Amino acid sequence: MDGMNDLFETSRKLNRATDPGPVLDGLETVFRHYGATHVLITGLPMPNRPIDHLVLRMSWPDKRRDGAELNGVHPSDSVLLASLSAIRPFVWKSDTGDAEHSELLEAAGGNQGDVNVLLVPVDDIAPFQATIICAGPNMEIAPEQFTGLSMLATVAFRRLIQLGVVSTDRPGDLSARERRVLELTALGKTAADIAELLKISQRTVHAHLQNAGSKLNASNKTHTVVEALRYAQIHL
Repeated sequence: MDGMNDLFETSRKLNRATDPGPVLDGLETVFRHYGATHVLITGLPMPNRPIDHLVLRMSWPDKRRDGAELNGVHPSDSVLLASLSAIRPFVWKSDTGDAEHSELLEAAGGNQGDVNVLLVPVDDIAPFQATIICAGPNMEIAPEQFTGLSMLATVAFRRLIQLGVVSTDRPGDLSARERRVLELTALGKTAADIAELLKISQRTVHAHLQNAGSKLNASNKTHTVVEALRYAQIHL
């Protein structure tokens, strides 16, 4: 895997796959080429929702247990939360402090020292969000390869959606009307403005805001808008 041409050719192959297995195998092979010893390919859940049904591939040996596979991932793991805020791939060298807040990092050996971690977010299939997380002590990726990896991940997830393996509808997603109300709120519109624009009552506007806030586990209207942006429910 020497550069963009190789990643482009791999993307073309994945886009022609007629079965999800080769898509996931192809992704894992690419990241292992870069030195990944741990690979997680998964959709990201909405707040307070389980992640198990969104995990597509998890090969995560637990160094605390002689390499036995880690049995699942918690939806509030700090690495998953970092994926929600990422807009492009990045690598960081985690330390023991990071591992205290992430079972993924701890299992990858982060509690024993530095571990290189790669996050490749997939955030242009909104409102669906996904990520590829890799870890390894010797994983190295040049910054100029990030664009190719992002393209590869997006192509792979789009193909998995086409094959019916991945649904873009996540439990807890906002309704179309809730999204519209939040978009207008984010633009500074008042409840009265929104009611007039959408031809609904102000009470209905407030109900949409309350329902959206509950789904996003938000504490107030501003927090609801922020979380809606973070979970790709709205775009400005």
